[in-house]
This record gives sequence, C-alpha cells and structure tokens, in this order.
Amino acid sequence: FTKRRDLVVNGLNSLAGITCPVPKGAFYAFPNITGTGMTSKQFAEKAMYDAGVALLAGTAFGEFGAGYVRISFANSQENLTEAIERLRRIL
Repeated sequence: FTKRRDLVVNGLNSLAGITCPVPKGAFYAFPNITGTGMTSKQFAEKAMYDAGVALLAGTAFGEFGAGYVRISFANSQENLTEAIERLRRIL
C-alpha cells in the first residue's frame, strides 16, 4: 500500500500543474489539477480519451471537488507507473 501510494503521489507531484498531498486513509489520491488550466471534468476526459487513464472528476463528489480529480492506486506498481507516464505525455 505505502509503496504504491508514494509512487502515485510522487508521480503526480512531478507532473506540470498538479499538486498532490499524501492521502491519510483510503487507496485514492485527490490531486489539485488547477495548474493545468483544465476543469476537473476536462482533465478526466482528456486522461481517459487521450491517455487511456481512468480517473474521476472531483466534482463527482460535489462542488468542493472542483479543481481536483480522484485516482486510485489499487493497482500494480507497473500499471501505476505507466498511468503517470501517460498523463505526463498529455500535459
């Protein structure tokens, strides 16, 4: 759990326009994506259609989620590394 969490958090923090705090509980990261210039929905759609990375717009959880997305790290380290690299290519 800790290795995958750190891989995702560090990977997200290395991406342009994204800041991600270390989650304290569940296996989800909730990074701030406002620095990308996209809305949560735009980012989620671009991630899915241009990078093949499934994540959820933060606004799915209410208004407070604007500017955020939710990404799960309940996957293999290899797949998580690939997802971060795919996101890097679209930013």
